[in-house]
Amino acid sequence: MRWMRFEIDGNISYGIVEGESVKAVDGDPFEGYQETGKSHGIADVKLLIPLVPKTFYAAGLNYVAHIEEQERLHGRKINLPQKADVGYRANNSLIAHGETIILPKDVTEKVEYEGELVVVIGKKAKNITEAEALDYVLGFTIGNDLSERNWQKEDRTMWRAKNTDTFAPMGPWIDTDAKLEDMKTIVSVNGEKKIRFETNNMLFSVEHYMSTISKYIELQPGDVLWMGTEGDSQNLVHGDVVDIKITGIGTLSNPIIKES
Repeated sequence: MRWMRFEIDGNISYGIVEGESVKAVDGDPFEGYQETGKSHGIADVKLLIPLVPKTFYAAGLNYVAHIEEQERLHGRKINLPQKADVGYRANNSLIAHGETIILPKDVTEKVEYEGELVVVIGKKAKNITEAEALDYVLGFTIGNDLSERNWQKEDRTMWRAKNTDTFAPMGPWIDTDAKLEDMKTIVSVNGEKKIRFETNNMLFSVEHYMSTISKYIELQPGDVLWMGTEGDSQNLVHGDVVDIKITGIGTLSNPIIKES
């Protein structure tokens, strides 16, 4: 099942995607829903981010090749993390599939994409084991964790490098049937493939992150966890279009404009 969140005639609703249409529901996939009998063409509605997260978690460096590249860029000895590091992002940075990423006029040339799997929590989870973690997942969506690398070095908290308005596209929907073991992530810029990797080839797994977080913080329905990216990301400029495809889920696409 694919859950879409959309707006039509000023009303915001969840719906179930069927081909090129979306069936509207009363309620949501977290608290319960009823079908309304209304259906809309996807092309006729405004697509929104698939949910507004209660808490926006982000995995730290979580793919080996990406860690190695970042350490080389900073002139540091390669030292793989020994534990899962959990960070946070800000909801203001979220935009939907198709919406425009706006680069502030003072960004440097070091603005990069990060294609990421996004885990959507479906049930409260406290002190869960890795073996049972996926039972608490509603489904998966796609994220692009845009990163201004020079700001990332300058600001100790990465408050603007990762959280600037529009820097976190997410969507297009939540897929409840996609399987981690089948996923591949492909990032393209202007139609040219830049990187492809096995999505589940993480240093620390989805299950491990969820279990770790739940020891200290109760995960809530509507929380999201972004799982990090692989490899060497390339710089983005005004006029680019970034497509992030994860097999079994779909494609997240966003154009880029720089403020003049």
